[in-house]
Amino acid sequence: MLNYTNVITEEKSYPGLQMKEIKPVMKLILRGKKREFLSAIGKSLNLLLPTEANTSSKSEKLSAVWLSPDEWMIYSNEVSDPNINDYETENLLNKNISKANLGAVTDVTDQFVLINIKGDKIFDLFETGSPFNFNDFKNKKGSVTQTILVKIDVIIHNQNQNEVNLFVRRSFSQHLFSWMNDSASRL
Repeated sequence: MLNYTNVITEEKSYPGLQMKEIKPVMKLILRGKKREFLSAIGKSLNLLLPTEANTSSKSEKLSAVWLSPDEWMIYSNEVSDPNINDYETENLLNKNISKANLGAVTDVTDQFVLINIKGDKIFDLFETGSPFNFNDFKNKKGSVTQTILVKIDVIIHNQNQNEVNLFVRRSFSQHLFSWMNDSASRL
């Protein structure tokens, strides 16, 4: 794992909105189509991958978000110790999925930045920069969408009514967070 510095150096708070980067959190992309692939994931991680579009599933330690009919992102529910390279989940999946030719496992931990956003103005902020209609999304716990936010591709995972996890590629994260800071100050 590369040792990148945090994009967001401090937690930002505004009336009805708090934003902070969660780091380090393991993120893996899984790709596969076969029934055996889904079964092997379930047995390996004690987690059923969501098969319905724009949904997620959760276990004690992991969350899985649906990205396409044959693609999922799995991420850790807990922050890892930055001094420990914990590749246990990735090694287990490589052994049970990749080496068994059931699918592919790709570590995207350093590719995506995870920003946790809390507050009752989350969707007011998103609606100022996204064409996506959040009306149904914001009321469905566990829903997932891939959309554009100020011309930047993002993945949004609805944790609770007033909490989301937003995934953005590291190369766009500073620009996006700068825009969110500016826009949040005007809400």
